[in-house]
Amino acid sequence: QLQLVESGGGLVQPGGSLRLSCAASGFALYDINTRYNIGWFRQAPGKEREGVSCISSGDRSTSYVDAVKGRFTIFRDTAKNTVYLQMNSLKPGDTAVYYCAAVDTTFQALCDMYSWTYDYWGQGTQVTVSS
Repeated sequence: QLQLVESGGGLVQPGGSLRLSCAASGFALYDINTRYNIGWFRQAPGKEREGVSCISSGDRSTSYVDAVKGRFTIFRDTAKNTVYLQMNSLKPGDTAVYYCAAVDTTFQALCDMYSWTYDYWGQGTQVTVSS
């Protein structure tokens, strides 16, 4: 069964950067028969989980929530079976537990950022932006 392992969270000052990793095991994310869309989500205390970004399996097209556009970048390394979220110019409002998630889909399907779309979830990693 597909397993997602996250890393890269931590404490960073406002304006700083972090790179989150989502390493998949059990199955290749992308091969002749398997295609996974990957999403990044976050949840702050007392708030609902929100979609942050996603990357489509077919054409690697990406989507971002307005709050992170221009600051965050999602990309994949197929050889490493890993998807990354590069976070720059971090703000205190970015503080949350960040989760990666995957769903098996068709090669041409575009990703979305609805949490109920995704079947596999990582354990979450804490990102704290504070002075």
